[in-house]
Amino acid sequence: MGAMGQLEHGGGLNAAAERYRIPRSQWLDLSTGINPQGWPVPAIPGEVFARLPEADDELEMAAAAYYGSDQLLPLAGSQQAIQLLPRLRKALCGSARVGVLTPGYAEHRHHWQLHGHRVLGLSVLQIEIQLPQLDVLVLINPCNPSSCSFPREQLERWHRQLAARGGWLVVDEAFIDATQEQSLIGPVIPEGLIILRSLGKFFGLAGLRVGFLFADAELREAVANEMGPWALAHPSRWLATRALLDRQWQRQAQASLHHQQRRLVQLLQQYFAQPVRSTSLFAWVATEQAGAIQQRLALGAVLVRRFDDPPGLRFGLPGTEAQWRQLERVLQEVMQ
Repeated sequence: MGAMGQLEHGGGLNAAAERYRIPRSQWLDLSTGINPQGWPVPAIPGEVFARLPEADDELEMAAAAYYGSDQLLPLAGSQQAIQLLPRLRKALCGSARVGVLTPGYAEHRHHWQLHGHRVLGLSVLQIEIQLPQLDVLVLINPCNPSSCSFPREQLERWHRQLAARGGWLVVDEAFIDATQEQSLIGPVIPEGLIILRSLGKFFGLAGLRVGFLFADAELREAVANEMGPWALAHPSRWLATRALLDRQWQRQAQASLHHQQRRLVQLLQQYFAQPVRSTSLFAWVATEQAGAIQQRLALGAVLVRRFDDPPGLRFGLPGTEAQWRQLERVLQEVMQ
């Protein structure tokens, strides 16, 4: 847990600079899994800041075209849905037995527990066995941090099993944009399926706090009522619309990320005996020496994310050739 009782996440560069007494400008921050070559943000006209958000602007239309479904609700980042869904489920159906993929993004488990649900941390192999006893299954696909992914057919089967008894399948697709063919989003979102998307990772726009919930109309309305008006600032809506419509940049980014993903895996394989698994935005290495390696990398001004259960390290992508060279140099010093 971090300050004010909040969970630890990637980032924390200021704290690392202070702890290791290395100026912030010298650090290579690979701790977040955010595209380091994100969508190029244009100048924002001044009048954009002078208007309240308008629900009938082009954001929903642009998002529907990009994701392939208009059954969506804009959010202040997918984090807003992560916090609201457990409360909403409690109000609608009472306490639930919830399976959450482990290891995984800790906010999911935290908020289901916070609202009094019975939460089971499940490995990939345990899901099939436990599914008949679950009311809700929460997955990250591909998973952060382990990078494991689930075939569409398997997810659709699990959804049908849960929906048949009034259950939910919640799928966080924060890291799926470079492999859109794996997404569960379709023109019609069936009852009991909830999908979360975000502009934070692939688009590199984490600071906008823009995300989307895909679900049936009744659930979207219930979430919208919980959020209240003006969930997204007008500048965030304005920029998100333009990013979602920029097809040329999206195609270039997908190709570039696949190339960088291979490069990162090949680099890490030179220094780790353990298998290196990856998504388009980060690589994962399971190692019992995660804590010691993270500290030695930090002494070389390279910040990576450490996980303890199971122990492992997550490496994001460097953004420039100079940063790639820094990572390789520090890895060589640390691992050899």
